[in-house]
Amino acid sequence: MPRTEYSSRTTARLMGAVAFTAALIGTAVTVPPARAATTQVVTVDLGRTTGAVMHGANGTLYGLSDDGVPGDELVAPLHMTTVVQKAPDGAQHPNGDALEIKKGYDRNGGGEVHIYMQDIYAQWPYENRGLSDYLAKVDTMVRKVAARADRDDFVWVPFNEPNGNWYPDLGSSDSATYASALGRFQSDWTTVYEKIRSIIPDARIAGPNETHYDGRLMGDFYPWAKAHDVLPDITTWHELGPDSLKDFESHLAHYRAVERKAGISERPVGINEYGNRRDQSVPGQMVQWMSMFERNKVYADQAYWNIAGNLNDNAARTNIPNGTWWLLRWYAGLTGETTELDPPRPNTVDTVQGIAALDTSRKQAQILLGGTSGDVDTVIRNVPSRFGKRINVTVERIGWSGYEGAAAPSVVSRTTATVAKNGSVTVPTTNLDAMSAYRVTVNPAGSGSPTAESLPWSASYEAENAAITSGTVYSQGSLTNPYGFATSGTKDVGSLNRSDSKVAFTVDVPKTGTYDLDVFYGNQSGGPATHTLTVDGGSPRTLTYGSTLNWTYRATASTPVSLTAGTHTLTLSKGTNEVTLDKIDLTASRTPDSVYPATYADISGSPTFDYTASGTAGAGALVLNRRDKAAFDVYAPADGYYTVHADYASTGDGVLSLDGATAATLAPTGGGITDKTLRLYLSAGNNRITATIPGKGKLTLRDLRVTGEVSTSGATAYEAEDALRDGTASVSGNSWASGGKFVGHIGLGAANTLTFKVNAPSAGRYVMNVRYANNEVAGSGNYNTNVISRAADISVNGSAQRSMFRNSYSWSNFWDLPVPVDLKAGVNTVSFANPSAYAPDIDKITVAPLKG
Repeated sequence: MPRTEYSSRTTARLMGAVAFTAALIGTAVTVPPARAATTQVVTVDLGRTTGAVMHGANGTLYGLSDDGVPGDELVAPLHMTTVVQKAPDGAQHPNGDALEIKKGYDRNGGGEVHIYMQDIYAQWPYENRGLSDYLAKVDTMVRKVAARADRDDFVWVPFNEPNGNWYPDLGSSDSATYASALGRFQSDWTTVYEKIRSIIPDARIAGPNETHYDGRLMGDFYPWAKAHDVLPDITTWHELGPDSLKDFESHLAHYRAVERKAGISERPVGINEYGNRRDQSVPGQMVQWMSMFERNKVYADQAYWNIAGNLNDNAARTNIPNGTWWLLRWYAGLTGETTELDPPRPNTVDTVQGIAALDTSRKQAQILLGGTSGDVDTVIRNVPSRFGKRINVTVERIGWSGYEGAAAPSVVSRTTATVAKNGSVTVPTTNLDAMSAYRVTVNPAGSGSPTAESLPWSASYEAENAAITSGTVYSQGSLTNPYGFATSGTKDVGSLNRSDSKVAFTVDVPKTGTYDLDVFYGNQSGGPATHTLTVDGGSPRTLTYGSTLNWTYRATASTPVSLTAGTHTLTLSKGTNEVTLDKIDLTASRTPDSVYPATYADISGSPTFDYTASGTAGAGALVLNRRDKAAFDVYAPADGYYTVHADYASTGDGVLSLDGATAATLAPTGGGITDKTLRLYLSAGNNRITATIPGKGKLTLRDLRVTGEVSTSGATAYEAEDALRDGTASVSGNSWASGGKFVGHIGLGAANTLTFKVNAPSAGRYVMNVRYANNEVAGSGNYNTNVISRAADISVNGSAQRSMFRNSYSWSNFWDLPVPVDLKAGVNTVSFANPSAYAPDIDKITVAPLKG
């Protein structure tokens, strides 16, 4: 059966807490029997705070591969507290060097960089050439960092998974064997520890960093380390098992007891590898991990299972987010203090969990939830009196979009509620999806009512439940197979490689109209693939699937379909190459209209919050003064021009900026809220639009709204084969390239360049989309796919900047990378070069003024 979401069912109904209070004391409450039997209750107590929001769970292991991969638009909003990267000049992976990523990390407000020192070696497990060999390498890497002004930003991890590498007998059940291994580890730990401190006396050192929490080892190691003055500054271990979600708190409690018993001051804890492969990319899974770590105020970094440079499976492309990226963005947006949140089943795998935060200065509470299907009542107790008796509540959802499917949150509901006399309110949410995460935001209600919102009708149909011809059902990631890839329903359909292979889905839609069809697929065939799509055996059309990392690394292919009300058969038949199919989603199409409340923005400075009027989103308004800034993360499903509305009032000249350039001046209004309408070129994915008021006055900003369909009118394309080629740069044919041709062999020598003549109607900021392909991969001594980003030095009228082009999985799989450029009026010279290595293959560039 399909999972169906109707706008009338997926709503949040707000009730006063009288019913909640009666239920607590055992008084009979009138609740429909089915709901009473199945509804889970999450209780949030805003009157019981648990400390400042730490944001410790947003770290990443090799999530950054290069300066620019992933892009600033995806890194800056996350405010990452830690990243774990390889040793300078390390051979374990071709990218992710701690020093190479540091500039971009700092540019985007990053925190600490932890260095995996043993990643200086090429093999996994690490080749053991003796301690003297390692010490020489330690000396070189530490001195390289010591010479830097930012050396205090780095944390040193001398041994990575010692019980799984050089000291495997640390896990031995034989006491003598274990004692011998422990002695060797302690001796080597001391030697490396003292070497680091001899070069950087105040260096911070982390460890012991075992594969899992080992109570025996910790109980022996820490008293010894104290006695020998070699205590780690930060205690680290890994939580990679399927039971970590239920066992972590007991691990942490045991460790804290070890500290207390040994008289050791409490160390910061860093779980610098966490999560199973089936968890990553899935918002409903990741919220369980993040809530656990935030609740316990520890740092944590997602594990590196697949490729570097995509935030551990959360960046679909360089600037394009998937579903879990938005969960991380929501998490980064929590402010104030966390509060008590009691799930119905604490420390239980694959159940509803969450994080709650209260910011009394902003008069805003936020709750992140997920991990279950069905119905959940969120009971919010002790709503602060300063919120008033009427509050606005917004519920949003971010679904699973696969590892490489683009995504943006949807508003489930906006509602005004009355707080009960005891300060409580209940937010019921129905028909939740276990793979999705949800955000509940509460703030005072002003005059007027927020614009009502609901999800469009949508249904999911699993491929394994469809009619399959010449294909095979496979089991993928699940609780019992946690290291398998995330898959809807835990199964997919593969081996669709015969001429008669097809999958026919029977669907049922409520109304006649246009529906968005999203096909979740994997494609490791070596290039783009196709299916023939028919509806009820009608006229065929071609659906194209780009390349993915592997057969189970999900992406989405989308197309609109026109359907009459009732039952239909949608058939996907083999075309060129081969894909695996996971599921299809059908969603009723509607005109895009997204609202970004200013009070939800990424805010810096000391603005004030005005809830006098509810506004469209029910979120009030943000009042910016000089030196305040609000950064909006605005999603665009495709490259092109969009209508952007700024609802504002100002007593001075406010400024909206995009891509580092002024997008609009918000002139003084002299009165109430004004709608400033703009036509801006937005790149597919996330776009950071910032609002400031550089001079005197105040800027009151209610929201940004993006409306209407995308347009490419005003953008000009230039084919690479028509540009000037020098040196080895040459034209080759490829049916997947625009015009059937591209230019390769650019770079690997200063003379091997590609030069475009670009005509600009006026001087100013432009967006140049570079369509490229790159499938360079390094050899591997480990289980990761070591993709390589290629660099191009892009010179505009003689002024050069370096851009990094992430691997696109096939030389026939062309992606777009937006590059902001400043052009003069008339003819401009734009060149691509790389004197020391090959640049990516270039298909074409498309140039568009930022302001249309």
